[in-house]
Amino acid sequence: MTAWTEHLARLGATLGDASLSFSDAASEARAATETTIAVPLLHLGTIRSVGPDSTVFLHNLVSNEVKKLEPDAAAWNSFNSPKGRMIASFLMWPEAEGHALVLSADILPAFLKKFSMYVLRSKVKLSNASAEVALIGIAGPNAGGAARAAGAELPAADMKQTLTAAGLRCIRLSATRYLLAVPVESAAATYDAILAAGAVRAGTAAWQLTMIRAGLPLITAPTQEEFVAQMLNYELIGGVNFHKGCYPGQEIVARTQYLGKLKKRTYRVGVPVGVEATPGMDVYAPDFGEQSAGKLVNVAATADGGSEALAVIQCSSAEAGELHLGAPDGPRLSVLDLPYALG
Repeated sequence: MTAWTEHLARLGATLGDASLSFSDAASEARAATETTIAVPLLHLGTIRSVGPDSTVFLHNLVSNEVKKLEPDAAAWNSFNSPKGRMIASFLMWPEAEGHALVLSADILPAFLKKFSMYVLRSKVKLSNASAEVALIGIAGPNAGGAARAAGAELPAADMKQTLTAAGLRCIRLSATRYLLAVPVESAAATYDAILAAGAVRAGTAAWQLTMIRAGLPLITAPTQEEFVAQMLNYELIGGVNFHKGCYPGQEIVARTQYLGKLKKRTYRVGVPVGVEATPGMDVYAPDFGEQSAGKLVNVAATADGGSEALAVIQCSSAEAGELHLGAPDGPRLSVLDLPYALG
């Protein structure tokens, strides 16, 4: 354990493998729905890209614009296979000497190794900075106030970021959702200040629930290389730039955009009480018979004992409305609203 995780344990956290909880799943889901929560984001990790070639190196590899990314901005981004399938999704922002990429901790080591193969003669160094940077999520009606109480300067708009002299970086994902990246040695004091401002401590699943409800997917090990960016609504959340030039998988992503109607999208679905749901599980629908019509991407418990998920599903199946989990006659899923239009 580190000093940061030891502090969380003293606060009552139950620590898992790159996850944590402070209470039972239903209670944490209720907190995520009704109040402002503060979540140590142990399920995420940080890669740093440092060096004079960081911008060009990343720009040539990822789905979104890097060269024109403003110093005070942040953006969703992805790295894809030559077949256009997403290997990793991440939040990226510029730093003084390069860039930071925040992605799922379970895929970080293998992704870093693969990504590093592209460095070659580029003047850039990639490293796992997860031990140096603590990530804290704040979500709820008083998220901005809680972040400010911890010393953060609040960005003026969504997908903007600020950095204080003390090294506290604040990324505004929305008006009610912030991500703080702080030096790990100041993480405990920062977290305590957020709690003192009235935020409720909560665990990994509570943050995941807020991200599911925001329609913001995260690629994890069970779903790597399963989806083209648009299937994850990535162009709708600002994660793809169609004018930036070549990168691995670019031709497939562009073709998906410009040729024909997209057949799969990410939908938010409700899973009944008592049904176990995990990322990668298949979704079935009558119009596809015994063939899978989609897969779960991210799943989190709800206060009533059920769960919600983001799922990539055939559009025709989702629009018909009859979806089943795990088998053609499996538990019935309900289609829930997203905060943006699928188009």
